Amino acid sequence: MVDVTSSQMGIPRPEHPLEGPSKAGKWFMPVFLAIVLGGLIYIGYALSQELTSAIAVPWILLGLALLIALGFEFVNGFHDTANAVATVIYTHSMPAEFAVMWSGFFNFLGVLTASGAVAFGIISLLPVELILQVGSSAGLAMVFSLLTAAIIWNLGTWYLGLPSSSSHTLIGSIVGVGLANQFLAPAGSATSGVDWSKAIEVGMALLVSPLVGFGMAALLLLAMKLFIKNKALYEAPSGNAPPPLWIRALLIFTCTGVSFAHGSNDGQKGMGLIMLILIGVVPTAFALNRTPDVNYLEAYKSAAAQVDTVLGKYVKPGVVVTDAKAVVSEAVRTKTWTDQTTPALQAFIHQTNELVSPYPSVEKLPIELVSNARNDIYLIGEALKLIDKKKLLPMEGEDLKAVTNYHKAVDNATKFIPLWVKIAIALALGLGTMVGWKRIVVTVGEKIGKTHLTYGQGAAAELVAMGTIGAADAFGLPVSTTHVLSSGVAGTMAANGSGLQWSTVRNMLLAWVLTLPASIALAFGLFVVMRKLF
Repeated sequence: MVDVTSSQMGIPRPEHPLEGPSKAGKWFMPVFLAIVLGGLIYIGYALSQELTSAIAVPWILLGLALLIALGFEFVNGFHDTANAVATVIYTHSMPAEFAVMWSGFFNFLGVLTASGAVAFGIISLLPVELILQVGSSAGLAMVFSLLTAAIIWNLGTWYLGLPSSSSHTLIGSIVGVGLANQFLAPAGSATSGVDWSKAIEVGMALLVSPLVGFGMAALLLLAMKLFIKNKALYEAPSGNAPPPLWIRALLIFTCTGVSFAHGSNDGQKGMGLIMLILIGVVPTAFALNRTPDVNYLEAYKSAAAQVDTVLGKYVKPGVVVTDAKAVVSEAVRTKTWTDQTTPALQAFIHQTNELVSPYPSVEKLPIELVSNARNDIYLIGEALKLIDKKKLLPMEGEDLKAVTNYHKAVDNATKFIPLWVKIAIALALGLGTMVGWKRIVVTVGEKIGKTHLTYGQGAAAELVAMGTIGAADAFGLPVSTTHVLSSGVAGTMAANGSGLQWSTVRNMLLAWVLTLPASIALAFGLFVVMRKLF
């Protein structure tokens, strides 16, 4: 029997989307480099302005810490951002280089509009005393060890072409640091480790989101087949021609949505870590928010006075507190509330408010007071969570509203992200995608299913990923762009009867299962070593 190829029969074979000349290639690199150069100039200028109020800046330590933090986001771009462009590249909806730039731009917008809820949700997993003493040897060891562990694992899985989750890696690294902090603590000392309630909440989001991606993408593709009777939507691209206009628009829209959602969710993780570094290394410039409106500190004082009065209603007669801060710290560490906690928190808020009351704005606070004021206010915020989040002190109506309003003022003072930090994160993600996108794109586009990715499969997987990541961002929960999208592609392949390449699926599941324990072990070991070095 004579073997007749598709080209001999006159049937156009789908051209590999990563082969052949690209019209975008000539101007892509110059434009991208111009954007990067402009961003770096702005970041340098903004940072220098911020540091004018700082004293004794340790430039080498600051530079090294920022380099490692941005290195994490750079490697994050290898994995997560690359997933967003895989479907538009493999359906010939956009040229590869242009798709990467397009995705990078909307990642940038997503980062700029991020609320910060995910950033500080991640930070809250860390031991409270390490956050309060982030400038100490233990605090610096914490930051360097968890970032180094995350980078090592991400680079290893990227090299093997496995769509591993940067979110899983970072969470595992944080858990490893918390466990090591407990392990190194002297016997009987009051040292906190991992906030397991928050860790379980985050872990469930990371665990469930890939299952949602697989199931919802499969159901969406089946629904599309039922209601949209267009064969072109469910067939592999023919030649290198782009899809019909409406399909192409849908695929570009979903790529855009995933890129934006990824920036607003995953980009925040690096923001939170950079803020920890800045607070630890240059506390006089970054410990408290210096950019709010002029009435900010006055609003804080007013809210603090209201809560002081409200807490007084719940103090039981005869309860005496000798060290208010120690009692509040113990409540935050153990996540418990006793009869002593209420008067202690009331007294601690009163003391802290008296500390800042003489000054009309944060800019006027003496430099020597900034770090202590920040730590006290941050500790108050963690205690307030036990009331308005955990409901350990039952309140209703106006009393609870006063606590909630004060909690917002506290977060505004201690949980902020300057614009230049967002731009730095966006550039690191974009550069990472530029350098490392091909390995993960090839895995998603070619190695999950046994057949070429169709237009309908790409649209279904991207729509589900966009919705899932956007919802998680709204609730302040981190999810993995990698796992949601790659599992969505797998779901569409299963629903379409295309078949799955089980070797790839097995490797993805293996990376999914091993990421947490491997990153925990890496961070644990690095923290123990770095505690000795710092």
